[in-house]
Amino acid sequence: MHDLTGFQRDLLYVIAGADRPSGQNVKEEVEEYYSSEINHGRLYPNLDTLVNKELVEKGQLDRRTNYYAITDEGLARIDERREWEEQYVNV
Repeated sequence: MHDLTGFQRDLLYVIAGADRPSGQNVKEEVEEYYSSEINHGRLYPNLDTLVNKELVEKGQLDRRTNYYAITDEGLARIDERREWEEQYVNV
């Protein structure tokens, strides 16, 4: 997870917590968390980075809409991150 930006990590978490969300669904969730608008020029290149790193799978829902799904590697990276965080933050 060290090779991802904070924004990419947030995208990964949103995708992991949803069932094959569209890019628009991911955008809405992240905008709610950030309390600001996320433009497409920021969102989609970062989603593509996650796909290229094989942390997320991209597929088609229909001709105009893609979905994103967490891969096993993506889940493993989240688990590693959470274990690392627990060393420092015990809740």
